[in-house]
Amino acid sequence: MVWQQMDPLGPLAEFAERLIHVHAKDVVIDRDRLDDVGILATPLEYHTPVLPGRGSIDWTAFLAALADTGYRGAVCVEVEDREFEASDERRIEALRLSLKHLRNASPAAA
Repeated sequence: MVWQQMDPLGPLAEFAERLIHVHAKDVVIDRDRLDDVGILATPLEYHTPVLPGRGSIDWTAFLAALADTGYRGAVCVEVEDREFEASDERRIEALRLSLKHLRNASPAAA
């Protein structure tokens, strides 16, 4: 939703009763490139997928809003960050870093 310039929190409340699985990934928007190509360009022309905590998503707000829905299921990390895709060891490191970031951002950690 972020690369589409949409609010990622609003739908959590709107679809609370339908949440059955949640993925965590983040994104960096290249604003200069977006200004050049526009919102109708192929998304990867102006955004880069990254691990949770390396992009623009406020994970503390997201996880709080998710908790407010009553969701108690898993939050599965998508390792969609070029820096961590080269080997199994890097993917494992990506999962560890993501877990650390999401735990620190969790309302339960406060």
